[in-house]
Amino acid sequence: MEQTETKEVTGFTKQRSELHGISKWIFEISAVLFVGFYIYSAGIGTSSEQYHLGLYLLFTFVLIGILYKFRQSSPSSRPSIVDIVLIVLSITSIGYWIIDYPNIADRAGAFTQLDVVMGAIGLIVSFEMSRRTVGWGLSIIAAVGILYAFFGRSMPEAIQNPGFSLRRIIEHCFFNQDGIFGIMANVMATYVILFIFFGAFLEKSGVGQFFIDLPMSLTGRSIGGAAKVSVVTSGFFGSVAGSAIANTVTTGAFTIPLMKRTGFRPHIAGAVEASASVGGQFLPPVMGAGAFLIAERTGAPYSKIALISIVPAILYFMSVWLMVHFEAKKQGIEPLPHSEIPRLSVLLKTGWYYLLPLICLIGALMAGYSAYKAAFYSILVTIVVSYFQPETRLTPARIWEAMVTGAKNSLAIGGAVGTIGIIIGVINLTDLGSKFPDLVLSVAGSNRAIAVLLLAAASLVLGMGIPVTAAYLITSQLAVPILTSPEMGISVIASHLIIFWLSQDSNITPPVALGAYAGAAIARADPWKTGWACIKFAKLLYIMPLLFAYTHILFMDGTPIQYVTSVVSAFTGTIIFATVAMGSFMRKTRWYESILLGVAALLTYMNNIWLFVIGVVLLSVVYIMQTRMES
Repeated sequence: MEQTETKEVTGFTKQRSELHGISKWIFEISAVLFVGFYIYSAGIGTSSEQYHLGLYLLFTFVLIGILYKFRQSSPSSRPSIVDIVLIVLSITSIGYWIIDYPNIADRAGAFTQLDVVMGAIGLIVSFEMSRRTVGWGLSIIAAVGILYAFFGRSMPEAIQNPGFSLRRIIEHCFFNQDGIFGIMANVMATYVILFIFFGAFLEKSGVGQFFIDLPMSLTGRSIGGAAKVSVVTSGFFGSVAGSAIANTVTTGAFTIPLMKRTGFRPHIAGAVEASASVGGQFLPPVMGAGAFLIAERTGAPYSKIALISIVPAILYFMSVWLMVHFEAKKQGIEPLPHSEIPRLSVLLKTGWYYLLPLICLIGALMAGYSAYKAAFYSILVTIVVSYFQPETRLTPARIWEAMVTGAKNSLAIGGAVGTIGIIIGVINLTDLGSKFPDLVLSVAGSNRAIAVLLLAAASLVLGMGIPVTAAYLITSQLAVPILTSPEMGISVIASHLIIFWLSQDSNITPPVALGAYAGAAIARADPWKTGWACIKFAKLLYIMPLLFAYTHILFMDGTPIQYVTSVVSAFTGTIIFATVAMGSFMRKTRWYESILLGVAALLTYMNNIWLFVIGVVLLSVVYIMQTRMES
């Protein structure tokens, strides 16, 4: 779902076709078959690996070939000749893998010439699908990876590899479990697309509107209420939406105009929505599929990943909430008019059942059901709930629309699956994964903070050209061995969470900042100003990985007392940090007050009882200074 909806708001529409006639029907029928197959597989039937992975890539590539244009001048109402050739090549290559899968497995490395030809076609098709959906960035990285594997002997000694023939590279990247049909394809086909489909059903059922009305009733009467509605709405919707950008576009269509109307400047309105939407990636149950990705990579149960992620997610939303509050206070922005705020009692009385799909999802996951089974049940509950009101009923026509929308929403990240597989395949083939840690450790030594900062920079650069899910998977492949090394001593789960949080920064950090640009487009604001404002509101994105590295906030080691003190320190530090970031406390802070508050935030974050006390004392001093001056 990542980056899909931004095609409509960030200038990428030129690559999407407006299908008509037979082309539209072929696309929609294919999309419904695609969604129907995976919903059926999740809830009723099962499919072998060759169909589970193969059909995912086959449907995805065919749908991209129909919907995404080869170039801007290509026909908009139908696929061009080039598109048709690409579709045929996709069906040929992936179809060959599906049909001949048992024989390929039996050959176990003794690949035929036909295998290599089909693998080469598959790699070429993967490059083009990635280029069409997420731009040149990922394709260029994958191409550089292939060149690195081919010319390995000529590389600098620190990253040198034996060098591999083109045939060997093709065999490894197409047929090996590290490659195109590897972990990214498996995670997408098993977890992510089911939640993308679930999000589409929620959107068509009217549940999404309830997720807007409920935060309005809870927060609309406070200072800066419109922006606080955005924060809470983004938490509700983002926890199951699967994409920060889709979250920005979906909820932002309502919250951004509301914020502007109540007095927030356009670029601030766009930044608040984009920053809050990023938080949805950290909030269970789905975490933008992060919980399932991390569980898959670490072998830890989903329930553990979800539970330890709750407190960090709450901290993130609290930080954005507080910054919004101080911004509104500084700008003199009033609460929403009472006439526009739904009454909570009436809302819950008439629409409490809209929470049932989310309750079903959380309950099924916590009860130990698989993620795809939980998504299946939640889709069924959504359909049932939609029939409680005539205007929200998911009739067959609207179910068809939801399935088509779900398929479309899966294509952008789906188009990147092949090239991500190529990159991961090259990393494993060349053993770069064991060389990269040595390079970083030679600079960072045993200093965790320096290592995290270096990885943050690497993640940001990588994220400029690829979706955040891809950035997480590729960066974690290289970075987790660094963080878990004896020099660093960070646990495996904490290491993955550090990389997962850092991988989100490309959504809101210029120069790329696709989430910020989506918010700016809706707000009709300067994208660059919106991006920099996002950094202000989303600063905890860069602090939380350091807390994972240095404190017991994840409650995976240490005593209960250490966990409690870590949480209290983090909450207190975040409150003080918000005042520093926004330059406002009881009133607008003066420069020397900001310095005192900054020191107080740093001391409280450091998880030491005596430093914590000093930090609280400094906070109290600033409070007394400001209240006395006010009086």
